[in-house]
Amino acid sequence: MSDMQTKPRIIVENVTKEFRKRATRSFKDTFIALVTGKETKGAQFRALDDISFMIHEGESVAVMGLNGSGKSTTLKLVSGVLEPDAGTVLTRGRVAGLIEVGAGFHPDLTGRENVFLNAAILGMSEKETKERFDEIVAFSEIGDFIDQEVKHYSSGMFMRLAFSVAIHVKLDVLLVDEVLAVGDAPFRAKCAVKLREMADSGVTMMVVSHSKSQVKELCTRGIILRKGRIVFDGPIDDALEVLED
Repeated sequence: MSDMQTKPRIIVENVTKEFRKRATRSFKDTFIALVTGKETKGAQFRALDDISFMIHEGESVAVMGLNGSGKSTTLKLVSGVLEPDAGTVLTRGRVAGLIEVGAGFHPDLTGRENVFLNAAILGMSEKETKERFDEIVAFSEIGDFIDQEVKHYSSGMFMRLAFSVAIHVKLDVLLVDEVLAVGDAPFRAKCAVKLREMADSGVTMMVVSHSKSQVKELCTRGIILRKGRIVFDGPIDDALEVLED
């Protein structure tokens, strides 16, 4: 039996996740509902319905589906941002998520300070961050702005630095959610090359994307979700055909 078969990095087993839809849209609506005795809680929505899959060392797997199919919810469960209502989610090794790029950045801190803060959140030691600091800044193309408070950054500068920190973490599993929408075309191309290098080096990847060209470049396997259920799990070319049906 091969290593690919014996060493899973991600296990999702019989996982169900539900959310409650809001019955009111604003404080005013909520206040009126309370005064009039109307229901303020919405109906339950099952985002994921008893899904199971396993991703092994070195695999790059795309999770695809229409909006509302449950793919981003799946990624957030694997990252630990959310917890399942039922079932089990297990990961092995250091996991970094490009899910909400820059979520750990503080606007009143400088770019330099935020590099160390965000790297620590992603699991890097101060020593590791110091060793990779110059690489992070060079990749981000921030230059002299690294010592400016990030609240003065453009959205593109902010995203480039946040992305650069995340991809320079020494990790075993990378979770990617539509992050190649960041920056201009040349920077997106550079990001794509870096992700390809990481995949080739053996980093396990779980990718959520609407870009067929991106997942075909990065992934060998595709999981298709429809209304919170897995309807296909197999080779990426076959998955893309199922997606079009």
